[in-house]
Amino acid sequence: MTRTIVSCSFAIALAILVSGCNEQATYDPSKQAGGEPPLPGAHNFLAPPIQVPKYVGWQPGKKPKVAEGLQIEAIASGLQHPRQVYALPNGDILVAESNSPDAEPVTTPKQLIAGIITSRSGKKAKGANRITLLRKRTDGSGLWDKYVFIDHLHSPFGMQLIGDTLYVADTDAILKFPYRTGDTSMTTPGVELTDLPDKINHHWTKALLASPDGKKLYVGVGSNSNVGENGLDVEYRRANVLEVDIATGGSRIYAAGIRNPTGLQWEPQTGRLWAVANERDEIGADLVPDYLTSVHEGGFYGWPYSYWGQHVDPRAQPQRPDMVAKAIRPDYSIGSHVAPLGLFFYTGNNLPAQYRGGAFIGEHGSWNRSPLSGYAVTYVAFQNGKPVGTPIPVVTGFVSDDEKESYGAPVGLTQDRDGALVIADDVGNTVWRVTKAGG
Repeated sequence: MTRTIVSCSFAIALAILVSGCNEQATYDPSKQAGGEPPLPGAHNFLAPPIQVPKYVGWQPGKKPKVAEGLQIEAIASGLQHPRQVYALPNGDILVAESNSPDAEPVTTPKQLIAGIITSRSGKKAKGANRITLLRKRTDGSGLWDKYVFIDHLHSPFGMQLIGDTLYVADTDAILKFPYRTGDTSMTTPGVELTDLPDKINHHWTKALLASPDGKKLYVGVGSNSNVGENGLDVEYRRANVLEVDIATGGSRIYAAGIRNPTGLQWEPQTGRLWAVANERDEIGADLVPDYLTSVHEGGFYGWPYSYWGQHVDPRAQPQRPDMVAKAIRPDYSIGSHVAPLGLFFYTGNNLPAQYRGGAFIGEHGSWNRSPLSGYAVTYVAFQNGKPVGTPIPVVTGFVSDDEKESYGAPVGLTQDRDGALVIADDVGNTVWRVTKAGG
């Protein structure tokens, strides 16, 4: 009898989820881009709509599409969920291969079924919990060798080199390793600099960025929930950008109310801190726009009480009008549910001139929207230290034209020593390198 009730409940919940999949988005993500995005009314769902392409991977000879004037090549394949890339001064590329530590308990039928369906996309594949080093061969072949650099990590993501110390942000701590130029493996165990929030791990990635003077580290720590439904006790020091002192390991909240700040970078013209953020879900295909924003010291950006400035989210309880009143509106909407996980300001000379000085964004792609959004690397131009225009698709083709199959999904970004754009594709288990055509 109990088994029958559970089966019926599962079937009913599944039917609700599937029926929601037909809710169509009103806006193309590019139509929501900029400082004044259109924001429709919120639509509360018993269960969110889900549209997920089935993972098939990159078949032999297949690769992403690039904008005119560019070319793309794979420099590493057969990886195990590459999430982040980081360029070392000697030209080596570090790749963090990782995924969620699966520490979040499943407590509702909605979570169970959503997890089953979204796993079809390949985004939940197991990560290797290691950092791999890529080194370009010197024989002119253009090939890259790969080495296991650091193994047995705990869902690593952010990486930063300061002097001769490499800092790695595991999901629960920042570790430091002694770095020596040219080494292809790290034999010395990491030493913990500071712990990081890790209960439940609804958002497990920890973005990492060093200050220009090398004295501080900035850490993006995502929330433990969509909109505080797990209680605010488990949100301690989360949905924040933390500032960590290198000398002592002490930390403080630098900016708050950012649901999931997954990319941190210094804007090259002004030197200001910028981030991309994944906003909240389950109130509509066109809410809430993910965003790119400058991050002000002491600033509060709304989560969980409001979005896009003072738009109140009644699901956040208890309500806090005092917090809503001081919520900072983000600088630039990227579009709803594009899931930005990578950010990099391009300063090289390899790519054509129109891609210089602005920001590349790795959009991991939607799971609760029809048609899909994201699944691309886009470029946002900057003028006088501010984003302008609409995002330009630069690398696409990560899903089939009918949106039924996925080949890959872009995440972290960096620039190599030759000025090429390097992309971690965690679903496609590949690292891609983009240069100007004929370069």
